[in-house]
Amino acid sequence: MTIKQALKQKNKLVKNIAENTKLMQQHNSVEVGNQRPYSTVALYNQIQKDTKELASLKAKIHIANAEVMEDIFWMSEMKSTIAALKKMDCTEGRSNRDRFRMESEVVLTSEISLVSRNQEVKMLEAKIEEIQDKLDTFNATTEI
Repeated sequence: MTIKQALKQKNKLVKNIAENTKLMQQHNSVEVGNQRPYSTVALYNQIQKDTKELASLKAKIHIANAEVMEDIFWMSEMKSTIAALKKMDCTEGRSNRDRFRMESEVVLTSEISLVSRNQEVKMLEAKIEEIQDKLDTFNATTEI
C-alpha cells in the first residue's frame, strides 16, 4: 500500500468513525416498545475496530513520511502565514472607518502595502504548490 492509498483509507476510517459515533449517540435510547434502528453495541464495537486500525495506519504513515516531515511542517507553517497575511489590514490613505473617533476622517499608512502583501501570498502559495507536487509524487511511490 502506498502512502497515497493509506491516506485515502485513513480518511475513509475517519468518516466511518464519525458517522457511526453520530448514529450511536442518536439511537442509544429508544422508547420502550419501539424498534431500535441501530444496535449501539454493534456500532461501538465497529468504532473500536476502526479506531484501532486508524491509529495503526496513522503510525505507519508517520513513519513512512519521516524523510519529508520537514516539508510537511514547512507547508503547514506557510499556510498559517498566508492566513495571517490575508487578515492583515493594509489600508492606506483617507478613511472614516473608526466610528469611535471624533474626527470623521483619518489618514492611514501601512508598512506593508496591499500589493506587497498580495505578492508575498502568491509567492508562498507557489512554494506550497511546489512542495505539494513533491509530496504527491512521494505519496504515490512510497510504500508503507
